[in-house]
Amino acid sequence: MGKKAAKSMKKFASSGQLKKTIDARRKHQQIKRKNLSKKSVKDGKAKQRPAEAQAGDEDDDEEASSSKAPVKGSKKRMTMDDFLGGGFMDGSDEDEDEDEDMAGDEDSEGEGEDEEDFADDASFASLDELDEEGEAHLEELSKLAEKDPEFYKYLQENDQELLNFNIDNAGADDSEDDDEAPAEGDDPMGEAAQTPILTKAILRNWQKSLLEHRSLRALRKLLIAFRSAAHMNEDGQVIAWSIDNSSVYNKLITTALKYTPVILEHHAPSKSLPNGKFKPPTQTPKLKALQKLILSYFQNVIHILSQLTDNEMLQLAVAESAKIIPYIVSSRKAVKVYLKKCLELWSSAQDNIRIAAFLAIRKLASATDESILDSVLKGTYLTLVRSSKSTSAHSLPSINLMKNSASEVFSLDPGVAYQHAFGYIRQLAIHLRNSMKVKTKEAYKQVYNWQYIHCIDFWSIVLARACDAATESETGKESELKPLIYPLVQVSLGAIKLIPNSRSYPFHLHVIRSLLHLTRHTHTYVPISPYLLPLLTSTLAPSSRPKPSTLRPLDLEVQIRAPQQYLKTRIYSEGLVEEAVYLLAEWLASAPVHGSIAFPETVVPVVIMLRKSIKAAKTGGASSASSAKDVGLVKALLERIEESARWVEQRRKGVVLAPSKLGDVREWERGLVANVDSDSPLGKYVKVQRKTRERRRKLVDKARQGQDEILED
Repeated sequence: MGKKAAKSMKKFASSGQLKKTIDARRKHQQIKRKNLSKKSVKDGKAKQRPAEAQAGDEDDDEEASSSKAPVKGSKKRMTMDDFLGGGFMDGSDEDEDEDEDMAGDEDSEGEGEDEEDFADDASFASLDELDEEGEAHLEELSKLAEKDPEFYKYLQENDQELLNFNIDNAGADDSEDDDEAPAEGDDPMGEAAQTPILTKAILRNWQKSLLEHRSLRALRKLLIAFRSAAHMNEDGQVIAWSIDNSSVYNKLITTALKYTPVILEHHAPSKSLPNGKFKPPTQTPKLKALQKLILSYFQNVIHILSQLTDNEMLQLAVAESAKIIPYIVSSRKAVKVYLKKCLELWSSAQDNIRIAAFLAIRKLASATDESILDSVLKGTYLTLVRSSKSTSAHSLPSINLMKNSASEVFSLDPGVAYQHAFGYIRQLAIHLRNSMKVKTKEAYKQVYNWQYIHCIDFWSIVLARACDAATESETGKESELKPLIYPLVQVSLGAIKLIPNSRSYPFHLHVIRSLLHLTRHTHTYVPISPYLLPLLTSTLAPSSRPKPSTLRPLDLEVQIRAPQQYLKTRIYSEGLVEEAVYLLAEWLASAPVHGSIAFPETVVPVVIMLRKSIKAAKTGGASSASSAKDVGLVKALLERIEESARWVEQRRKGVVLAPSKLGDVREWERGLVANVDSDSPLGKYVKVQRKTRERRRKLVDKARQGQDEILED
């Protein structure tokens, strides 16, 4: 009686894959005989090759025979002859190896250490008939434009040779592939074969197999070559291919990056949920067999991101690697390394690469696993804080880009974001409390720095996005982050009151800008006028009397503390008054202030203080020195405020409202808010000021870049 088969043999026989495995092996041997005959004609060894082919036939017959007894051998590995010899129906408790050991691996081509664990699945054999392309390939290309227009567009731009495929030349390409890529077993002396050279013809052959059959075996060959490209110039690395042409190298990189997501999506599609998140592909035997290959490819992509110097190639690598995220979220190590690399690019690369890196980060945050989202939120915030340690006119746009993009990640899941936001806002409050208690120069530096300013501004942007009044009115649901508005406002106002001297006015203006942004979007009333009016009154006071100076205007957007030489100078006073007047007008024209039915009463203290400041400036004789322009700005704002107060009074005259009818009051205020920007005098004034400041900012940016040297108003 034949030798008893192991448990794995019984399982394999009961799965129904036996016939497919036998057919696949026979088909593989037919292809092998065909290749051997081609080599024999080319090398002049036609007499030896038929003998080998005949031997292959005999081996095939032996495999198909069911009456042949198995040869005794090791328990660890059983050949197909042993398996077909019978005995697998008998009970046995012997130990077994993995299923891949039965299928064989005749197609290995010098894989590296990452690929040695991956065995070709026998069920993939029907997808890999690379010799029968021709018309089927052309038909597949014609359907590609409808199935995947984005991928077809890429082929049109980069792979015209593949789209213009000639059937007559297919055989020549195959023979060239066979000649230039010998297998490991071709060396009759058992010595290591010379590393084959990758050519465009071999790449084109793989591309055709991927397009026509969505071949997993061709994908495996492509990714093995991709690994060789990623570790090409490193010592101690065993690579399967050598690349001696830069165009072939670029072609290989782009092919692997572009084709791999398409093939994986075809065989194991991921699921997109209605809330914008995604679910990883369902675990199947095919995906399980591919998992190690996918992780190896992903690690090679991360490795090559540190080597690429071409910005277009780097952007492509980041964008295409993001499409593989659903297949690697189960590996925490891969997610951690990839997130770290994307955060590095997001904080230091060019703008187009920054955006691509952020989209990859956002893709990670869209996973259903909350632990990944926690890592993304924490890493994003800490990277932003580190990048904002020093701010200049050149780095400010990049920091603003990071703040705006990071706020989108924190808006994906308000429940998870609340925990992080609460902890980090509390951290700001602790720094402020320590500074107020100790009252030393070093303690003040914990608050009066760029990182603190950018953190306040960042959380203002996050809360403004998450608690936007228009969005809440549409959805009818209040954001979970709304309770954090009050503590953030308290921390911000406390930071303004920490050091009230004139050198700290730029810091105060930064905080007020952040609070204004929060007020405009959330329609939350924040008392900002008590912190702007002292700035105006102290600057216009006769005792200040600014002295003339030849210093250039101080850019208050990139300063948090005025230099000593600017104090009590005319140029500094004019800049402070202009900025304070604009911010005060913005606050008065905002929805919670101007859109309130009590606007005429709200502005009474503001009007009184501005009138006193103007009167003091005129009686003190300061107008003759420098403040004529400053007084004119304040006076123009005062006139617009009084006109707007009369405008609101006129509109509420014909309406009967009472404190008991709060619903009617709210409805009336909504109509008032809709007409503030277009009809009210203060709204029109603010709109003109915004356009003027925007035009001036563009001129300054052009001058900074050397495009225009003369600035005109």
